[in-house]
Amino acid sequence: MLILALVTSSPARADIPAAPVMTLYRFNGPVDVPYYALGDVLAGARAGAKTRVAGTLAQGTTVIPCLVLAAGKPVTDPGGAPLVGFTTVVDARTATPDSTATVRDALARQRSARVANHHCAPGVRYLLDVRNLYAMEKAPFFDPPLRGESRSAGSPTTTHSPRDALIRDFHDSPQCALANTKLIGRRAALANAWASFTETQTTRWPAELLAEARDLDYSLRTALYEGHIGRGCSAYGACERNVVVLSLRNRAHERCFAREGCSRSGDVTGVASKPSQYNIWDEYLTQISGLTACYLRSDLAGHPDYVRLQAMYAQSVPDAETILFGTDAERLALFPGASPEELAKTAHYYHAPAMGKCFPGHPRVEYISGAVATRGADYALIANTRVEVGDAVPGGYRFRAVRLIEHDARDELVITDDYSGFVIDGRKIALRGGGGCRPYGIPAGCSVADIGRHRRVPHWLDAGTPIGLTCRIASRGESCADPVRTEQIEVGGRCDTQMRPVSGVH
Repeated sequence: MLILALVTSSPARADIPAAPVMTLYRFNGPVDVPYYALGDVLAGARAGAKTRVAGTLAQGTTVIPCLVLAAGKPVTDPGGAPLVGFTTVVDARTATPDSTATVRDALARQRSARVANHHCAPGVRYLLDVRNLYAMEKAPFFDPPLRGESRSAGSPTTTHSPRDALIRDFHDSPQCALANTKLIGRRAALANAWASFTETQTTRWPAELLAEARDLDYSLRTALYEGHIGRGCSAYGACERNVVVLSLRNRAHERCFAREGCSRSGDVTGVASKPSQYNIWDEYLTQISGLTACYLRSDLAGHPDYVRLQAMYAQSVPDAETILFGTDAERLALFPGASPEELAKTAHYYHAPAMGKCFPGHPRVEYISGAVATRGADYALIANTRVEVGDAVPGGYRFRAVRLIEHDARDELVITDDYSGFVIDGRKIALRGGGGCRPYGIPAGCSVADIGRHRRVPHWLDAGTPIGLTCRIASRGESCADPVRTEQIEVGGRCDTQMRPVSGVH
């Protein structure tokens, strides 16, 4: 069952948590996010006119929001969503490696601070729509500076194949290094880096091999971060990556849909990096992960932040090459017992833990994108968080803060009375209940002794056939440091609570 922890504040405590550090984010949206001049917003509200844009900030910019008061009340849109003032912590357009520490320091400072309200200091001139702000609690990611000399292209190293050697040459190249010097535009920068690197290698390698190396690099980047990266070199984790690569191969070769990123038959790179299909390639998410990093750099061998990722790549690259470039018979041998027809039609998989969350045992727990809470003359910003809705009172509802902790097999809700005496704007409360999800996202009839979480399912899930795929893996455990042990593992099937490959979805 769902874990529930309840923490009650002392009635004598009058302060509230400080406004969190928040990040500008719009999934798969434009890089630029608009902000508005306070005077224009107030004038537009009086005239009923649309407010003109005063300027933009880039996705990934971190800010500390605050509530601007006009005539003693917070500025909101007609539906009650706050338009917030802000202090910029790090501008994504000008971020540097030093920005990582700046954001982490701000996160720690705001987490520990207690305040009377979330009012802006005097002098705030510009406002953001709170619905573009998310409390991500993530700092920008940059590769560490070069440690000594990188291995030059073509110099000896242990590799699995020519494609593997080319990928490692690319990761050690100045072109790859340039792709991660800026925080924004990293997906395009990686594509440009591969194009530039390819130009430098055309006299040494066939064009087809260079293209295949790029496809393999993109496929493994996607597989590493689409899978549960914490599973490391375990058998399940490696098999999970094989399933991801299989789905990429099938989307590029067995079908080719523009909506899935395929521009021509065999366009593995386009398929593997389509943000609408794999949100890890979204503008903001590439800023906080190592997805576009040069993580195979030779000077990073043994680096504590990279050693496991490099081991996961080395473990997966032989199977990934076979899946992408091998024969049908060779692919089938990697998944013993699989049907050739079902294998060729497997272009989807369902990762239940990452899907939308429901709490049917707590029908009054709601997600709040942005609302104002009031206690006398004090106002608090409640944004990108969950609350437990209490009794109805004039103007709205009493409420308590809810924090979600995701464990391996269950969700934990920690409910705290952090806003004692505050009333949340009733216009932002829906009280639709906590349903709409399946236990673990799996079908009815699966035997589950103890239900620890509920997840939403995508519309296509029931249109295909869930299949279990078996892999034989040279496992080294989640740490990637255990002695090698060959294991046979199945990923998927009708009742797998972690990952379910699905065959036959068009």
